Amino acid sequence: MTWINHLLLGLVGLAAGGSVAAGTFAFLVMLGVIPRMVGRSKTAKEIMWYENAIILGGICGNLATVFLDIRLPFGHVFVGLFGIAAGIFVGCNAMALAEALKAFPILFRRMKLKVGLSYLVLAFALGKTLGSLLYFFRQIGIM
Repeated sequence: MTWINHLLLGLVGLAAGGSVAAGTFAFLVMLGVIPRMVGRSKTAKEIMWYENAIILGGICGNLATVFLDIRLPFGHVFVGLFGIAAGIFVGCNAMALAEALKAFPILFRRMKLKVGLSYLVLAFALGKTLGSLLYFFRQIGIM
């Protein structure tokens, strides 16, 4: 390939990555996950830390998915902490999306469930956790 092809491929990659990143961050803003967490934790004066952490997380996530041969010297403890943080992030997004779509009130109304709603949500979370643990420790679904 010539240098022009490499340059065009790089520009297309940057444009595609930028559009995906913009969509992801727009999704997070639309769900209101960050403002809700800031409001609950009463840390509005530390908003710059939140913004910097989101940007740094996006950059590091992109680097980790593009450069797969990079090995970090932090060991299994870092991988465990990263897994917990990623799970919390995905869980917050899933719950915020369900709340934005009003999925739980509709489900509870159809089930005619009036008491024990917190137990049902806890059962959802425990089922998701158990499924994840089975997937990773038993290597279910890996071909």
